[in-house]
Amino acid sequence: MAWDFLVAKSDLRRTEFREVDPPPLEAGQVRLAIESFALTANNITYAVFGEAMKYWDFFPAPEGFGRVPVWGHAQVEASAHPEIAVGQRFYGYWPMSTHLTVQAKVGKTGFTDVSPHRAHLAVVYNQYQAVGDADGLEAHKALLQPLYITSFLIEDFLDESALFGGKSVVLSSASSKTAIGLAYLLKQRGAAKVVGLTSPRNVGFVEALGYYDQVVTYADLPTAAIERPAVFVDFAGDAGVLRAVHETFGADLAFSLLVGGTHWEAQKGGGELPGPKPVFFFAPDRIAKRRVDWPPGEFETRYGKAWAGFVKDAPRWLTVERGQGQAAIQAAFAAQVDGGTSPDTGVVLAP
Repeated sequence: MAWDFLVAKSDLRRTEFREVDPPPLEAGQVRLAIESFALTANNITYAVFGEAMKYWDFFPAPEGFGRVPVWGHAQVEASAHPEIAVGQRFYGYWPMSTHLTVQAKVGKTGFTDVSPHRAHLAVVYNQYQAVGDADGLEAHKALLQPLYITSFLIEDFLDESALFGGKSVVLSSASSKTAIGLAYLLKQRGAAKVVGLTSPRNVGFVEALGYYDQVVTYADLPTAAIERPAVFVDFAGDAGVLRAVHETFGADLAFSLLVGGTHWEAQKGGGELPGPKPVFFFAPDRIAKRRVDWPPGEFETRYGKAWAGFVKDAPRWLTVERGQGQAAIQAAFAAQVDGGTSPDTGVVLAP
């Protein structure tokens, strides 16, 4: 039985499973059976920004519903493409479904889905990487790599900008996986103090990572001795936190970067913010820029080197929690929407 997990665009807590009948393959098409995928706060961000950032466009759904994109692994179940064989495995961007049919264009390391409905979307999300048999790091790759590439790109952007003159880089949602990746890279670079903002319950976890020079609770921010000027990277998407940071630093805020929206229900605040106007960071644009700036293969080389050290250390602080089937998927999604997943746990699901 094939099915899709559908989420109401107007209410992320309203979900359902709907059976589907995969159509016969046309020339060049491939049907993949999804084996497993990671579910993190990043996927809630995809849903929150589904309309604005076109995340809903990748995997069409019935009117009023969306199919939330996830990262994971799948195996070819049927192929009408001469260069892709049944049984091959790929890592990439999938819907929360049992299957995906793609129009494959084969490349050096896998294929690109060139289905017409995806032509206007960022190509990085349409590329699928060929992989071998499952290994011990697949779960950590699915959980962290989609987030870590954003961490890598943000750190590269800040480094190119000489940190806008900042002596500290303040990260909200310091226990989130993308923030952890950025903290790891900033700590290695050593050009500024790395400051994590987090809730009281996560202070111990964030401090134990060893990637932050200073950990501050949101409540203590106004009185914390944070070196100035500071750069703010906002992973929370909470208007109250954003305002508190801007009011705390004022003219001493060198730059303000908006990345995610994990606190998706936080009330939006009105009025002008003190200090610089926040700038939204869109990772695919940065990838496209660096592919032009750097020689062929340079992006992959730099990213691969940065990724290798981070993923090697990941099992120290990230435990994989697995689930399978519709009930597990629905429960895990609800937990993510409600922000209830522990930061030291990564959820990997199978249909």
